[in-house]
Amino acid sequence: MTDSLASRFAKLNPLSKFSSEDSNEDVGEEIDDTTIAGGGHGARQTAITKTQLRVSHALKSFLVKEDILSEEEAGLELDGPSHALRVLLDKPHINVPPGVTDRSYPLAEYFISSSHNTYLLGHQLHGQSSATAYETALNTGSRCVEIDAWDDEDNKDEPKVTHGYTLVSHIPFRAVCETIRDVVDREAAQSSNAQGYRAAPIMLSLENHCGPYGQQRLVEIMREVFGGRLLSRAIREKGHREQEGDSDRVTLAELGSKIVLIVEYHLPEEADSDDDDDNSVPEDEEEREARAAYRARKAAAASNAIVPELAELGVYAQSVKPRDNSWFESVLKDGPRNHLINVSETGLASYMPASNQRIAWHNSQHLMRVFPKGTRISSKNLKQVPFWGIGAQICAMNWQTFNASMQLNEALFSGSDGYVLKPAAIRTGGSMSLNTGRRKRLCLHVAGATDVPVPEGHEEEDVKPYVTCSLIHPDELEGDHPKRKTKPYKQHKLGFLHKGENPPPTDPVWDETLEWGFEDNELTFLRILIKSDVSFAENPVFAVAAVRLLYVVPGWSFIRMLDLKGRETKCSLLVKFDVDDA
Repeated sequence: MTDSLASRFAKLNPLSKFSSEDSNEDVGEEIDDTTIAGGGHGARQTAITKTQLRVSHALKSFLVKEDILSEEEAGLELDGPSHALRVLLDKPHINVPPGVTDRSYPLAEYFISSSHNTYLLGHQLHGQSSATAYETALNTGSRCVEIDAWDDEDNKDEPKVTHGYTLVSHIPFRAVCETIRDVVDREAAQSSNAQGYRAAPIMLSLENHCGPYGQQRLVEIMREVFGGRLLSRAIREKGHREQEGDSDRVTLAELGSKIVLIVEYHLPEEADSDDDDDNSVPEDEEEREARAAYRARKAAAASNAIVPELAELGVYAQSVKPRDNSWFESVLKDGPRNHLINVSETGLASYMPASNQRIAWHNSQHLMRVFPKGTRISSKNLKQVPFWGIGAQICAMNWQTFNASMQLNEALFSGSDGYVLKPAAIRTGGSMSLNTGRRKRLCLHVAGATDVPVPEGHEEEDVKPYVTCSLIHPDELEGDHPKRKTKPYKQHKLGFLHKGENPPPTDPVWDETLEWGFEDNELTFLRILIKSDVSFAENPVFAVAAVRLLYVVPGWSFIRMLDLKGRETKCSLLVKFDVDDA
């Protein structure tokens, strides 16, 4: 009760007006089937629906004033966009280079859009499990989904999917497989040989908690439901260099649109398989109690060995929890050839930055999956950009909410079918260091916005919108991202005393330039928020966008903003990107 009162009084602190911008901006709401979160789908939708966007009269006047369009081209007197303005409106603000989606390289040389605890809706310890959650994740761009399989005490022939030792509900393993099969078939029917529209492999990260009989049933159900869609043997014929241990590894293109299984491989005396091997303090009493109960119950359960029939389905990915540092210091001891290092965010961060180059070299040859620490029970997300920076292919995201990390996931994978080729520096033969040694300068000219969404509970006339942007760089392991912001826009109440345009708060014009200096690096991102300046309270976020700087199109363009569920809004932001040598 005392803490609650203290929290309320803190919100009334008169100094909070000056510190509200430093408040937590990692906000997001629950994803649904209209979300565009993981790549490919987002670019497709935007191309279709940009015709719905409006451009305010104030922004038309800005385009004329800056000599970007003539008065006639801007169509100042027209209600809708003129032809010339429509061309500018339709211009994409990003362009994914074709080389980024080239599929001729080995699987280990790609980033893969990935989901953690895919079956869950909402909370990680007492949420609901749903087979439709797999459809949502796959439709919104995920290419690697997770399945936690357990024996069902009520029906030993039908294993279940759930988050063990928690209050989470369960669903039949068979239902999950049928949902994934249906997505594969639909993607095959809708695919075309065009960037962002091609069917791509789906990787299943299978966390096995079944006994020997249950594992046999997992194999039988997958073979029955998936049929020929399941990758069940090496693609190349026996005797090829791949089987001889040579470096000629199977490529992404050769995997086609198969279902590729990741199966666990238990090393002798391996590390504890718990997923919160960190010493971080849970955020509240609920988390502390839930985590303690989780550990106590899990400690009483023995790890099940993998039966041969299941193990052989892990053709190109056998998941290993490392017991020492041999995997990046020399050669993984006692490990399988096609091993995948499965490590928590805190476990991996403990080696960084001291071992970055050695880990990047390992990841140029082998797969790595990074999963969230166990205390992220409210479906918050790991900060994946530093892990991408050392070549971690699978950064498993809590797909349930469209928060900051999911926004960056969309920025990397948009228009890519969920697979993005790593920068050459962290692929085979590279230097294993992304920084080029050159300094770059980013200038973002923010003109204004049209149709800023005003959420329920806020009055339009009280809104004072501004743009705040954070530059995200792989070197920033602690997440201290340099931030720049415009001044809040406030409409003049006595418009007749004001010269020039005086648009409403939902059509603000800022006409400001934000600048950053940074180390040249292909995995640098910009996260853009439209917020409102509120006195004596936390400034609410109204709309979001994120871009990978490698993709941005120079010059003026309109960015279609998203809401906190990751859905497209009618709001557009007119900006100009300039990236130059410092």
